[in-house]
Amino acid sequence: MRFDTKIGIVVRSDLAAWQRLNVTAFLASAIAGGVPEVMGEDYEDGSGNPYLPMFRQPVVIYQADLDELRKVREKAKARDLRVAVYTEEMFKTGNDEDNRAAVRAYSAEDLNLVGVSVYGPKTPVDKSLKGLTLHP
Repeated sequence: MRFDTKIGIVVRSDLAAWQRLNVTAFLASAIAGGVPEVMGEDYEDGSGNPYLPMFRQPVVIYQADLDELRKVREKAKARDLRVAVYTEEMFKTGNDEDNRAAVRAYSAEDLNLVGVSVYGPKTPVDKSLKGLTLHP
């Protein structure tokens, strides 16, 4: 199935494995929580056990350095795409309120990005992510 929209997550390549996974999970949750139409229906196994819904479409994960992450954020914002950010300072916080304060403490161009997620129409998302390497 082909989708008119795309979900892309970009994670900084120099992070520890646990950090890459953590950042990916948080950025995926931003898309799920902020863009309800990307969610599918609840799941149920053959025994009748219910499970939570997941994205209705694939998520593509990329890797990048800090400069590339900043460029992705700029391009995506310029194209009016839905964007979430995760900054290095958020590794030191323990709750959502402190996470928001950590982001608010920096101007957009000074954010110490470790990850960005982007959602929107496929072509503008592809243009925002052009040249990046898929995460291994």
